[in-house]
Amino acid sequence: MIDAPSFSPTLTGSLTSPLDPTLVVAMTALVGTTLIVFALLRAWQDWLELKRRELDTLSADQGAGQRGGDESAQLSVGAARIELADMKERIKKLEAIASGVEL
Repeated sequence: MIDAPSFSPTLTGSLTSPLDPTLVVAMTALVGTTLIVFALLRAWQDWLELKRRELDTLSADQGAGQRGGDESAQLSVGAARIELADMKERIKKLEAIASGVEL
């Protein structure tokens, strides 16, 4: 009788071990990339929400400014009056220079 050699399968490959360093690095990179992507997506959504709020605030301020009840609208009207007075003063000085009058 011929004895058959005993065959016991052994795992000797580099990727067969559950704690293979290559597999650990790959999984860590995948998890890290996933976390970064989710963080960036959340930041993008928050940024868009911030811009929506700014647009809503801006449109609400413009609506209130047309009604004349907003403080920032009154400040911009005051600034426009000051700028207009400054321009009138400059025009007077230029007219005086053109006519030869010294100030």
